[in-house]
Amino acid sequence: MAEAKGKTEAKAKPDGKVTQEGKAKQDAKAKQEGKAKQDAKAKQDAKAKPEAEAKEKAKATYPRLKKTYNEKIAPELFKEMGYTSIMQVPKLVKVIVSMGVGEAKENKKLLDAAVTDLGIITGQHAVKTKARKSIAFFKIRQGQEIGARVTLRGNYMWEFIDRFMNVALPRVKDFRGVNPNAFDGHGNYSLGLNEQIIFPEIDFDKIEKVMGLNIAIVTTAKTDREAKSLLGMLGMPFRK
Repeated sequence: MAEAKGKTEAKAKPDGKVTQEGKAKQDAKAKQEGKAKQDAKAKQDAKAKPEAEAKEKAKATYPRLKKTYNEKIAPELFKEMGYTSIMQVPKLVKVIVSMGVGEAKENKKLLDAAVTDLGIITGQHAVKTKARKSIAFFKIRQGQEIGARVTLRGNYMWEFIDRFMNVALPRVKDFRGVNPNAFDGHGNYSLGLNEQIIFPEIDFDKIEKVMGLNIAIVTTAKTDREAKSLLGMLGMPFRK
């Protein structure tokens, strides 16, 4: 009887050892899986941090006028015009700022100055424009560089419009508002300025010559009435 009991205990010992080894393996595996999960979470957090910082940075540089349009102006236009879809609400597409420098054919420095001034005013590099055809009376040949132009989109466009309406236009001498009839019939608005020095970024002592410039505002509006409502709500000071 005692011998049988001893044999049973001897037989049980290896089984107990195997059970302990299996438990140790399970614990090691669980520990490894836990560490892998922690590493994966750490990687996700490390990836999410730059994205969150980028979003905060973008939010901080979000143009004031664009935010006003999205939160207030677009809903008001939607109600006023009786649209059935928010996609029908007119919005700004681009702003084209240009300078015609006819004297550039005799003095190339004026064209370079125009490019520099446009870059300072808009914050974007300007390109030189060429004559599309020859005009003998003005002594202009086809392909001759006679102007400069900048096309603004996105945040550059919104920031320029904001500065133009609220800072530059009030500096115009005897300013009484802009022409309310300068629409092209397709919802786009154009106006001309006599001096680039109304923009505070321009240093009067450093310019080559006082030059005028043209500003064309392109919108998605289908009619002039819609475009005028849009620009009026944005703050365009139309003459009454």
